[in-house]
Amino acid sequence: MNRTPLLDLAGQHRWIRVEIQEAMRRVLDSGRYILGPEVKALEEEVAAFSGTRHGIGVANGTDALLLTLDAWGIGPGDEVITSPFTFFATAEVISRLGARPVFIDIDPETYLLDVEQLEQKYTPRTRAILPVHLFGQPADMDEVTAFAKDYGLKVLEDAAQAIGAEYKGRKVGSFGDAASYSFFPTKNLGGYGDGGMVITDDEELAKKLRSLRVHGRGSQSKYHHIALGYNSRLDELQAAALRVKLRYLEAWNEARRVKAEIYDQSLADLPIVIPTVPADRKHIYHLYIIQTRRRQELMKHLRDQGIDTAAYYPVPLHLQEVYRDLGYREGDLPVAEEVSRRAMALPLGPELDEVAQDGVVAAIRDFFLG
Repeated sequence: MNRTPLLDLAGQHRWIRVEIQEAMRRVLDSGRYILGPEVKALEEEVAAFSGTRHGIGVANGTDALLLTLDAWGIGPGDEVITSPFTFFATAEVISRLGARPVFIDIDPETYLLDVEQLEQKYTPRTRAILPVHLFGQPADMDEVTAFAKDYGLKVLEDAAQAIGAEYKGRKVGSFGDAASYSFFPTKNLGGYGDGGMVITDDEELAKKLRSLRVHGRGSQSKYHHIALGYNSRLDELQAAALRVKLRYLEAWNEARRVKAEIYDQSLADLPIVIPTVPADRKHIYHLYIIQTRRRQELMKHLRDQGIDTAAYYPVPLHLQEVYRDLGYREGDLPVAEEVSRRAMALPLGPELDEVAQDGVVAAIRDFFLG
């Protein structure tokens, strides 16, 4: 039985193996392995791609969030509003700084932050909003940024899953005060290990982040420190590989959209929920998410036929054990809780061929229609 993976990273690599090998050979021959010319070039290229002035490479996407909030001085006594339906790191970084994540429910159609609830969750302790561009779909940035401006809040876009996605004709990451990217291997722009980046138009923030990522180093020498920082540096090998992949990103994202449309058309008559994309967004389908009340049964049916799937996200953040002391109870954020019980990802990626995708569709239709 041929296996259909959720994402075929090995297949992607085969297409660009020679270019990747040449890029890595260039780094190895140079003798520069941390924060060298490849990182600088990638920072400039990603910032330009995203429509921002500065890129700051860091060790991973989590650090991209953490260092930015730290640079803004967010800490004990502060609150940051964010989504309960996302990867744990989004809230974890808030808590790691001693601040409090404040969760608001999600829109039932897009799974994004329900901006209508911002007002009721705001308090005098609120310092920032952390919207998530989830699964590759942009959040409602006009509403988020307008609310933030009215109340003097910072906006940090979690764009870990959405590099290249667009909201009203502009790339995500160019709306807030800063944005974070993850280059984890499974991302649309993924490396061969961990990596991340902050993008921003704020020159002072960029300067602070470049200091924080190297132990709070000052400008006088490598042994002069002006802040308590981090060891969060993007390495040259990852940057060189990511520069190769960045050249293909727009084409890969378009291929994802084409395959997502095939799923849309092929599954529309079944008793499942397929993705909803507002007309003013360009979704890049980091994941293709459906909902069904029979999630576990369907996942087993597909697994038995060699088709990989995954549940996203089975436990919403406000109900995680580590956040028990925040006082949330089941039923507090009903949309996120219901989606967490029903949402699952189907195989998708630029490498998913027509035969494999037809097999996924046939298996799902057989499950529901017999």
